[in-house]
Amino acid sequence: MARFRPHSTAPVPERAILVGVDLGRSEWSCEESLAELARLAETDGAEVVLTMTQRLDAPVPKTFIGKGKVEELVSAVRALDADVVIFDDELTPSQQANLERAVGEPVKIIDRTALILDIFGVHAKTHEGRLQVQLAQLQYVLPRLRGMWSHLVGEQTRGGIGSRFGQGESQLEVDRRLVRARISTLRRELERLERRREVQSKARWDSGVYRVALVGYTNAGKSTLLNRLTGSDVYAKDELFATLDPTTRALELEEGRRITITDTVGFIQKLPTTLVESFKSTLAEVRAADLVLLVVDVSDPHRELEISAVRSVLEEIGAHEIRCVEVLNKSDLVDEAELREATAMHPDAQVVSALDGSGVRGLLYRIAHEASLGSVSLTVLVPYEKGLLMKMVHERCQVMRESYVQEGLLATVRADARMAATLEPYVVEESS
Repeated sequence: MARFRPHSTAPVPERAILVGVDLGRSEWSCEESLAELARLAETDGAEVVLTMTQRLDAPVPKTFIGKGKVEELVSAVRALDADVVIFDDELTPSQQANLERAVGEPVKIIDRTALILDIFGVHAKTHEGRLQVQLAQLQYVLPRLRGMWSHLVGEQTRGGIGSRFGQGESQLEVDRRLVRARISTLRRELERLERRREVQSKARWDSGVYRVALVGYTNAGKSTLLNRLTGSDVYAKDELFATLDPTTRALELEEGRRITITDTVGFIQKLPTTLVESFKSTLAEVRAADLVLLVVDVSDPHRELEISAVRSVLEEIGAHEIRCVEVLNKSDLVDEAELREATAMHPDAQVVSALDGSGVRGLLYRIAHEASLGSVSLTVLVPYEKGLLMKMVHERCQVMRESYVQEGLLATVRADARMAATLEPYVVEESS
């Protein structure tokens, strides 16, 4: 007989109860929104044991849900031994405190915003990403300081959902003044990083490199598509918010033009305002793009709602006027009838499967076509002593014909407006 009995060291998933209120005001049905909330909870390591809903004309000021539903919730928490209750809509600090008193310790009461912030806290890897998440978390915590702070201290050792707020702080027993001071410090640091990013973005603009940004609902397959297009190995996984930090990779099109493609943070409906504000420097990569590829999971039954949510965020960050091409991804997961229906609704979209590579060549052709819009044909003679300009011709133009003559490089190219202006002094013959 074994002397010692082995014990599993794997973390035990927290048992979560989801609560949604149908107010009849959203494009998303209450059931659809709760299904997404369940995926978020599972992404954060929880096991959903029950989903509760209530139809109301307006949230109850004191507890968000009605008195009878609160009693039902308390009974369910005890019967199912739940660890956390997650509300699909944002709770006010007083509503959260009242619900915590009703349910009793050690059960946690959090909302959708807190859950998303928690996931971001786990997945942010870069220095800037962590600063952005800290800022969003502290802005969320500040008005809840009186009701939450001791609760957070108690959760520091237990861990789990809703307990990672204020990551990077050496102590949690801080007052409002210290939290505000930390928020100010984070904002200054992020402003410094944003200025540096703007300098880098301006350098790319001055270089004339065509910039493409991938945007889309979380888990639409942006990172997988980036890997497929550029041959890189960006982390990609079938889960919500698998990657948060922007990644830029270079790509050379068949015509010889070099472009950059940037993968950005995934969007979601009811994206917390604090997160949009905190991630503005990251989302600046989208605003600075020449072309936006809106990646859509064509197999998702909620794709139209997701497209609407993404376009809403693009408008919120001031990127809605940038040229945008929809990319219907994951075509390998749908049958021909579903694909025909999707393409009928989005006739200008590119259909691809980032996983098996189908349609990617057509997408590259479309990118090349978009990059060439507004280009003009020029025949130029670049002297040999202008070596940098020769390099720019090969990297930034579509070279249709070239030869090396005694005076330098004689080439017929298609160039965008910026490059055409640079080459103007060397034009020897203009083509239509």
